[in-house]
Amino acid sequence: MAMTPDMTELPASDKASWERNRLRAEVLDDIDEEIELELDDARLGSDKDNGTPDFRRAYFRELLSLQGELVKLQDWVKETGHRLVVICEGRDAAGKGGVIKRITQRLNPRICRVAALPAPNDRERTQWYFQRYVSHLPAAGEIVLFDRSWYNRAGVERVMNFCTDDEYEEFFRSVPEFERMLVRSGIQIVKYWFSISDDEQELRFRARMEDPLKQWKLSPMDLESRRRWESYTLAKEIMLERSNIDEAPWWIVPADDKKKARLNCISHLLSQVPYHDVSKPEVRLPERVYSPDYIRQPVPDTMIVPQKY
Repeated sequence: MAMTPDMTELPASDKASWERNRLRAEVLDDIDEEIELELDDARLGSDKDNGTPDFRRAYFRELLSLQGELVKLQDWVKETGHRLVVICEGRDAAGKGGVIKRITQRLNPRICRVAALPAPNDRERTQWYFQRYVSHLPAAGEIVLFDRSWYNRAGVERVMNFCTDDEYEEFFRSVPEFERMLVRSGIQIVKYWFSISDDEQELRFRARMEDPLKQWKLSPMDLESRRRWESYTLAKEIMLERSNIDEAPWWIVPADDKKKARLNCISHLLSQVPYHDVSKPEVRLPERVYSPDYIRQPVPDTMIVPQKY
């Protein structure tokens, strides 16, 4: 319901009641966005949500509280010019995308953005390995979440033989110095590995196979990763050992329970950044200007989207 000239004729008490109800509806609409994501997760029962209404209520309450803190962090990042990189790595179907969605859901995409790079093209394969990632690094006052990152070389490229042994070894010689260089330049790096069990990954893959809305998530590479589970495990262990540096340590997120993983990861991320409330000027909504000479032109019916719902 939009404010119309007739609403201006209402008594002040009725207008205030209407505004309260309208604001409440707007808040509920925001909450519905999260519920929609949750319903999508649970369509085939592939999400371990503990099954109890009390847990779901607690989950939504905590998530909305943490997202409120993320907004404060965003304001602080913008105000101070902080530069933050969050790296999300893990096996296929480990829940990286779900965490990233909840982090970015209520943030300004001009400040907080996601970098999810496709496979390199022919030109990029001839570049310095880190070159195509550098252009996605944050400027002052920005947050970038990498949905997979330069650690592709230590994981999928190694396991699927997309790189040579020399390229693999050069990566581990370079990545500690590359990240130290970024940190010295003022970029904060937080690295997460989302860890799921063999059985849980199989369950999520099978759910994707049966769900037409999620089948696009199941690529031939994902299917091959099931066969090479042990190879991925070995690659992960080597990666964590050889690239865990004091300036940018790895953090492991147990992710068999998606909801707990989201809350725990967001809470931990907030603890890694020294943000605080940023004072902002009070926002005042200016009065609507009405011009007696203005006549709103009718919109042709042929331009209206059909009202099917």
